[in-house]
Amino acid sequence: MRNAMKLSFLVSSLCLLLPLCLAANVTYDRRSLIIDGHRKLLISASIHYPRSVPGMWPSLVQNAKEGGVDVIETYVFWNGHELSPDNYHFDGRFDLVKFVNIVHQAGLYLILRIGPFVAAEWNFGGVPVWLHYIPNTVFRTDNASFKYYMQKFTTYIVNLMKKEKLFASQGGPIILSQVENEYGDIERVYGEGGKPYAMWAAQMAVSQNIGVPWIMCQQYDAPDPVINTCNSFYCDQFTPNSPNKPKIWTENWPGWFKTFGARDPHRPPEDIAFSVARFFQKGGSLQNYYMYHGGTNFGRTAGGPFITTSYDYDAPIDEYGLPRLPKWGHLKELHRAIKLTERVLLNSEPTYISLGPSLEADVYTDSSGACAAFIANIDEKDDKTVQFRNISYHLPAWSVSILPDCKNVVFNTAVIRSQTAMVEMVPEDLHPSVDVTNKDLKSPKWEVFVEQAGIWGKADFVQNGLVDHLNTTKDTTDYLWYTTSIFVNENEKFLKGSQPVLLVESKGHALHAFINKKLQVSATGNGSDITFKFKQTISLKAGKNEIALLSMTVGLQNAGPFYEWVGAGLTKVVIEGFNSGPVDLSSHAWSYKIGLQGEHLGIYKPDGIKNVKWLSSREPPKQQPLTWYKVILDAPSGNEPIGLDMVHMGKGLAWLNGEEIGRYWPRKSSIHDLCIQKCDYRGKFRPDKCLTGCGEPTQRWYHVPRSWFKPSGNILVIFEEKGGDPTKIRLSKRKVSGICAHLGEGHPSIESWSEAENVERKSKATVHLKCPDNARIATIKFASFGTPQGSCGSYSIGDCHDPNSISLVEKVCLNRNECRIELGEEGFNKGLCPSVTKKLAVEAMCS
Repeated sequence: MRNAMKLSFLVSSLCLLLPLCLAANVTYDRRSLIIDGHRKLLISASIHYPRSVPGMWPSLVQNAKEGGVDVIETYVFWNGHELSPDNYHFDGRFDLVKFVNIVHQAGLYLILRIGPFVAAEWNFGGVPVWLHYIPNTVFRTDNASFKYYMQKFTTYIVNLMKKEKLFASQGGPIILSQVENEYGDIERVYGEGGKPYAMWAAQMAVSQNIGVPWIMCQQYDAPDPVINTCNSFYCDQFTPNSPNKPKIWTENWPGWFKTFGARDPHRPPEDIAFSVARFFQKGGSLQNYYMYHGGTNFGRTAGGPFITTSYDYDAPIDEYGLPRLPKWGHLKELHRAIKLTERVLLNSEPTYISLGPSLEADVYTDSSGACAAFIANIDEKDDKTVQFRNISYHLPAWSVSILPDCKNVVFNTAVIRSQTAMVEMVPEDLHPSVDVTNKDLKSPKWEVFVEQAGIWGKADFVQNGLVDHLNTTKDTTDYLWYTTSIFVNENEKFLKGSQPVLLVESKGHALHAFINKKLQVSATGNGSDITFKFKQTISLKAGKNEIALLSMTVGLQNAGPFYEWVGAGLTKVVIEGFNSGPVDLSSHAWSYKIGLQGEHLGIYKPDGIKNVKWLSSREPPKQQPLTWYKVILDAPSGNEPIGLDMVHMGKGLAWLNGEEIGRYWPRKSSIHDLCIQKCDYRGKFRPDKCLTGCGEPTQRWYHVPRSWFKPSGNILVIFEEKGGDPTKIRLSKRKVSGICAHLGEGHPSIESWSEAENVERKSKATVHLKCPDNARIATIKFASFGTPQGSCGSYSIGDCHDPNSISLVEKVCLNRNECRIELGEEGFNKGLCPSVTKKLAVEAMCS
């Protein structure tokens, strides 16, 4: 907390100088939030503080600000803060005060979604698991115990924010706060306890007297003065439940989450921009991207079950903190265009005009005569030409054009003018830290500790029958050993000479079955169905056979009615194939052991590695289950973000210097799944519309923040459950290797618009190329002015081509960090293909 105190002092000092730090009066009416008497049209971005690290927070916030964002939004993660009753944690990734102060220092507002139930694909929906085991507690209903603990934590967070003067009413950045989360969708399922609980939550929140409004998302009966808000891919048709409340969109999903073994979802930037423009066209005033930066589910924080460690979300800023281009750039231009209309939009009522089938305009004119218009083509297939105020406009299918003066188009949602970035994960061999006994060490020296299959030490308990996994571990670990034995007579014969068959049924999530210390079968559910059952032939010997079943969770349920009662673990274990009939072991005596020996001894922590005897080896064992691997490394060179490449490993957990990288599992999606080569942005988006990655690992690389590395002596610890090849583990650098742009005539940059003059300066369409900081444009790999074909990475020359294209682009761009090329003004052949609308496509390499 020391760093947070320093930052808090710094911000407090700056507040003496900055008008932003003055107490603000935040109110609202039907049109917008009103801050100190001024209406605000706001663009918000979700960045969850524990899904990145403090060293990343300033750059993430700055990238959001540069992307045209006014507000940062975050949940508060109850189970990350209250580890046990009254045991609070606000350090490291969970330093909420430091995060809010960084947002404040950047001059942005903040929306604090306290919840404290958050869903968010976060373990147990953000609610502490210990609360489930408080007697007579039922989550999210009119239950005295749950309400007591919920109010207690909410009050704790509110008081913390008040103490640090972080609400806008105190001069801080917090302009809105949220209680509960998407409860209206399931309220009726809770019967008589549903509505009273929702009304209590609202009343409890308002009674906190924070000086700014409260919101409840997807809460259709939110009582005054609480604002009900919308969560969806599209919210243009949303209407608040009171004519006195503004139209707010708390979750616009610019991508989607992933589950292990599934394909990668992608949402096209054209469709995201369309949804945002439609929202503001139809009277919206505050829109939030969930997520703008998704980040990483470090450690065991992922929910689901089966949510990946990566929470990249296909967001405008990627998991590693790099702007995702063209998505980030396209939305930045959208935000600039919308802001040009702010004054008129918020101070007038729209006039709706039908321009034909699937064509419509909303026109805003204020008392001074200033005018702004949005023209939409909501046809999912066909481009159209419309007449508006005696001017002809071309509208691509499923697009909105923004006219800040009701005349000139400064932005169309389907026309991407921003550059595209080609991003690579560049592998680097592990660099072992110098061993004082062998200064010529070139290959890593691995150390190994092997877990015993089954009970290590003494059993935690012995019980007849199969227990629920979660009720036993209480989520202190992913792992629970179920062990028993079966005796096979020497003269035992199996049916028709076949081998015995192990039949297992489980409530989830995954299982490794060991027979006589040997791994014989693994099984798992998935993100669609966490349960599983299987039949597998096994080998038994004459005499006593030890059966050790390692049950595993892969993140806990995070949403749904009564979700806290969803269990896990084995429900049936039978061995079939005996002449005498199947042997049902389900009711036998089972010995149980919670967790792994290495976990109990803390051997993944720098101060715990000496708790076991590690065996050193230049050639560590491969394809060996239940194995801990340790290696000591130097930090990778450079400053690029780092990902741990685990494609040659099986499944397990990873740590660096005791920090939890998280679960790894390069589980592949099916090659028989349907994937797309190019996504058609037209028409309503759904999570299964634009999927890629068929037959590939859902997650290959695992983010390791740069701030976790020391220059040398970094301890990487891996626990491998089922077997892999640690010699093929790599640390990969995330690099922008190339950039592309593809723009046609007739699409001038939004930068050519002058709001003061309310006119568009006559200018050519301009291609803007920019390499990352400290990099230069080293090569022009492709350039064509004319009718180039293809997309970034695969451009080709079309029927019309200026042969001087590459040399002209090289003249303007080579050896520069960024450059701008005006179409038709850099020596391009103006008489080329006179009847054709020409484009310029460029691909450049950065180094």
